Amino acid sequence: MTGCGEQGGAPRPGARWSLVVPVKRLGRAKTRLAPVAGGRREDLALAIACDTVAAARACPGVAAVFAVTEDARAGAELARLGAVVVGGEPGTGLNPALEHGAAFARRRLPGLGVCALSADLPALRPEELERVLAAAAGHGRSFLADAPGVGTTLFAAAPGHPFTPAFEGPSRVRHLSGGVRELVVPDVASVRRDVDTFEDLRAAVALGVGPRTRGLWELVDGGLCPQNAP
Repeated sequence: MTGCGEQGGAPRPGARWSLVVPVKRLGRAKTRLAPVAGGRREDLALAIACDTVAAARACPGVAAVFAVTEDARAGAELARLGAVVVGGEPGTGLNPALEHGAAFARRRLPGLGVCALSADLPALRPEELERVLAAAAGHGRSFLADAPGVGTTLFAAAPGHPFTPAFEGPSRVRHLSGGVRELVVPDVASVRRDVDTFEDLRAAVALGVGPRTRGLWELVDGGLCPQNAP
């Protein structure tokens, strides 16, 4: 990929949202899982991102998934899943990368809402994401908090509204203080369960993760994880 390159399939007709999913270079991804994943850490990070994108692509309300990444391996795998791969990110952090992807998405599919979605949702269910997006359609800017209620897994900007994500750290408070509407949608645990730690991963597995993450979990859980489990 060079510049603002793209790969991927045609958008779904009639859908209302472009999804922007940021994917770190695999060498820097999921470092807190290194003690349990060992040499499979990059594989696990890629599996989580791929299961997230595959589920998002299956959501009826999603016209297209734009994966913002500079990682060639991740880009190739995500393109095979039908994502539009966007390169040329500013390299100045997560939120600028999301803004870069959103600008690209709005040029590519003008008139649609743009939603930033965490790439760390291996248990994501399309029908739960659909309910969240339906709720977001009623607001100019909105967000969904993560499972602990501290961070954010989804930020949405309806057509004509500014795309102003404030991810990382205690982002729930930042979004609220910025006037963004918090979405309270029942029974959408898979959209809130992002994964950074082994405990997060175990909670996601309990919900039911996608096939790629499941395969890596079985390898890791059968080998390295037991010695770290409480």
